[in-house]
Amino acid sequence: MELTSEELKSFLEQKVSQYNTLTFIDNDPIAVPHAFSKKEDIEIAGFFAATIAWGNRKSILSNARSLMKRMDNAPYDFIRNHTIDDLSVFSGFVHRTYQEEDAVYFVQRLQQLYKEYGSLENLFAPNKEEQNTHDALSRFHQLFFAVPHPKRTRKHIANPERKSAAKRLHMFLRWMVRKDTAGVDLGIWNTISTSVLSCPLDVHSGNVARALGLLKRKQNDLAAVIELDRQLRQMDPIDPVKYDYALFGLGVFEGF
Repeated sequence: MELTSEELKSFLEQKVSQYNTLTFIDNDPIAVPHAFSKKEDIEIAGFFAATIAWGNRKSILSNARSLMKRMDNAPYDFIRNHTIDDLSVFSGFVHRTYQEEDAVYFVQRLQQLYKEYGSLENLFAPNKEEQNTHDALSRFHQLFFAVPHPKRTRKHIANPERKSAAKRLHMFLRWMVRKDTAGVDLGIWNTISTSVLSCPLDVHSGNVARALGLLKRKQNDLAAVIELDRQLRQMDPIDPVKYDYALFGLGVFEGF
């Protein structure tokens, strides 16, 4: 598609308006944190939903809700107050390669992190001089696995230090940080600016970005995220990640 930069921005803004609406919520993993009202419940529900957000969307929603139900639909209370005996509620849980052992480690590690840091928000904030969240995500990965853990569980938290696009973590940050007048993103965190957020790059958004001339790199990796960031921030330096709605909607719903 050959468009001028002004035409491309206008086209994408139109698609953001089309897809960044409340109807987006129902069939998207963001519906899981939307079921809660307390900040800590929202961020925990969002963290788990984003962690398992690959594969069939109905399966993602079903299994994320199963995790919440196993925590009595009170995830923060469960995280803070569970004992070893309570962890049997995860027996038999499976979402693709994310299984019981992974869920148990997540719950135990989150208990430790909440006791030490008080909020997940404090763990994802970039340093003042950082213009993106890539280093912050790598630091979170290191912290999350800074205690003995199952080796198999490491793959469920992306690490940009290893050139990962970290799609699901960037999606989680969009949910938590972006103040969304349409009411889709939850915007419960206040210490991270939307200007440093990156597009949750996946096969759909990547293919659309390439078709529109926003991305030349063929792999969906960290370098591609950085390249796409550069283009999207030229169009909106304050809220570049809003274009995720346009790229995702064009790819998933319109087969662009």
